[in-house]
Amino acid sequence: MKIAVVILNWNGEALLERFLPSVMEHSKGADIYVVDNASTDGSLDFLKQHYPSIGVVQNDVNGGFAKGYNDGLKHIEADLFCLLNSDVEVTENWLGPIIKAFDEIPEAAIIQPKILDLKQKDHFEYAGAAGGFIDMLGYPFCRGRIFQSIEKDEGQYDDIKEVFWATGACMFIKSEVFRSLNGFDEDYFAHQEEIDLCWRAKNAGHKVFYVGQSSVYHLGGSTLSNMNPKKTFLNFRNSLFSITKNLPRKKAWPIVLIRLLLDGIAALRFVFQLKFDHCFAILKAHLSFYANFSKMYKKREKANFLLKYYPVTSIVWSYFVHHIKNFNILVKD
Repeated sequence: MKIAVVILNWNGEALLERFLPSVMEHSKGADIYVVDNASTDGSLDFLKQHYPSIGVVQNDVNGGFAKGYNDGLKHIEADLFCLLNSDVEVTENWLGPIIKAFDEIPEAAIIQPKILDLKQKDHFEYAGAAGGFIDMLGYPFCRGRIFQSIEKDEGQYDDIKEVFWATGACMFIKSEVFRSLNGFDEDYFAHQEEIDLCWRAKNAGHKVFYVGQSSVYHLGGSTLSNMNPKKTFLNFRNSLFSITKNLPRKKAWPIVLIRLLLDGIAALRFVFQLKFDHCFAILKAHLSFYANFSKMYKKREKANFLLKYYPVTSIVWSYFVHHIKNFNILVKD
């Protein structure tokens, strides 16, 4: 199985300098590529000088995470793509358990490793933790992370588990599956495009897995922090996009209406917290959703829709009303 580890970069010279050494040291047998999203810093000169063996694909524009990978992967041939954030430190033998899982689970199309926090290495990291799920209303959460509550890694997720979505921070995907799905939806630009990709993959009959024997450390927030209103805008809008695209009409429309109402409540909460920029970001997210509704509707999958896509009805109710902050309490196998 030919593996390409592909790192998307935009003005990330400092991140490349910090994190490439672990990737180079622990990725023997894989081809390493950097896809550059029209950087204006010294990233390309740094790569030429210090890592001439790394393949470099230069995109003409910064099209964000989605278009950046779509454009870059057109120029890379491999059986398996590993899409790796530029702020991830990999560990020794991180590839071995992933390759073994693909060999032993033929139906696996997408796999993610355990995502730990680089700043607090005995805790899971927000973006992916031990594999992702969504509730009935499309709100994402993870094994090991529900909203802002992060679990300590005590070996509770050292397993192989089918999940609903894999994080874009470190996602392994069969190249034939990526191409059959036409890659990421470029209208997302960034954030939650991996949830949409996994949802479309599952609608097409593929499976997504988490492999806990492989682990990486993610810095997180290197492009947009949780405090950035643009991240709020993208998360709220793109979640509505995914519901519109990936559910049958009879399910999608009531859920969209409920989400619009709950988004309004979230906006009021931001007002009370004096976070007016985030409130305005939600308003902009809704306006962008309305403007793009027709386009999203036309993208609806032609394959059979996956009807049982959630393990809990409302993660919001479970978390904020019942105060459940641990995945194993929330979802019992």
